[in-house]
Amino acid sequence: MNTKTAKLLLTAALSAALIHASVGAEQESGDAAAQSAPPLPFHTIEGYGGGAITPIAYLVNPSADESNPVGLPSFAYSYVQAGEKNLHALTITETLWGRVELGYAYNRFGVGTLDDDIFAATGVDIGRDHVSLHNLNLRVLLHKESASLPAITAGVHYKKNEGIKEIDSRLGGALSSIGLDSASGVDLTLTASKLFTPGGHPLIVSAGLRSSEASHLGLLGFADKRKTTFEGNIVFIPTSWLLVAYEYRQKPDPYGRIPDLVGREDDWHAVDVSWLINGNSTLVVGWGKLGTLANTKEDGAWYLQYKYEL
Repeated sequence: MNTKTAKLLLTAALSAALIHASVGAEQESGDAAAQSAPPLPFHTIEGYGGGAITPIAYLVNPSADESNPVGLPSFAYSYVQAGEKNLHALTITETLWGRVELGYAYNRFGVGTLDDDIFAATGVDIGRDHVSLHNLNLRVLLHKESASLPAITAGVHYKKNEGIKEIDSRLGGALSSIGLDSASGVDLTLTASKLFTPGGHPLIVSAGLRSSEASHLGLLGFADKRKTTFEGNIVFIPTSWLLVAYEYRQKPDPYGRIPDLVGREDDWHAVDVSWLINGNSTLVVGWGKLGTLANTKEDGAWYLQYKYEL
């Protein structure tokens, strides 16, 4: 992506935004006390506020008391099934001063038939059926949402892969030879989100930019090139307990190919449906079109998340 295109996308991100965030209806009971907003946004599988695969500018579970800078933590477990491959994600976030969100995610990625296909093609046993990815996240709310401007959040995301260097070593540096030469990397994100209320129902749009070296979030390692990509989502809350969303994430594809083993990296699409159980809990079911994941094409992935806010 060239600089001119990136600037155009950034302008679009800062002027267009929307997606599911902390939108709650106030309801009178007794003394006309307002109920708290539903526990939104969700956790992405990378461990920060958003949908399944894309961020939202709103931070997770900030303190409702402005005199108390420390919000309560939020936890989630997510599971993705993509053909023979699968992902388990354990995530936690903590928001401070209503402006700073700290997050961590542990991802365990089952490689499915990749180890068998590598053995069939090369005679090499990679010795692993999974890799792990650690995600450390820092997001800062640069601008609180106003009547005319969206919320704007910037993020720094450090990622460390356990297992990919061992696989590369067993393959004699085959992954390094196509540009996947690192087990760690840093993503930079800038996200804008804006709330609309057509017909009195919350509609939120988010859009943003990501600078990354990662292959498939870092699950297959990190390249020697940094690329800037676009991502965004749209969320609609038709009732007090139901949320539906669409997410899009452009993928950088910053590396070469190994025929039948490491293919091109396709953009991701996801559809989410969530039950807003109560003021603390959400249950999300989603479907994703993920395209090529290393050696197979996965256009029918399924996703489940349970998130709880203290």
